[in-house]
Amino acid sequence: MKTFESLFTELSDKAAGATAGSLTVNELAQGTHAIGKKIVEEAGETWIAAEYEGAERTAEEMSQLIYHLQVMMIDRGITLEDIYKNL
Repeated sequence: MKTFESLFTELSDKAAGATAGSLTVNELAQGTHAIGKKIVEEAGETWIAAEYEGAERTAEEMSQLIYHLQVMMIDRGITLEDIYKNL
C-alpha cells in the first residue's frame, strides 16, 4: 500500500528520471496551468462523490486529487517538509 510519502518519492523519481511513458512526466511537461486544471477537476469530482456516490468512490477521487497535488508540488519545487510545516 502506498503512503503519502512513498507516492511523493515515486513521483519525484519518475520526474527526475524523465521516465518514458510516465503520466507524471507527461503532466509535468504540460505545466502548472494544466496541472492546476486537473486539481480543480479532481476537487470537484471529490465533492460530487462525497455528496452522491458513497465512501468508496469518494476515496478514489480523493486519491486522484492527492496525486495531482503531489505533481503540482514537484512542479513548483515544494517538499513534503514544506507541506508538513504548514499543517
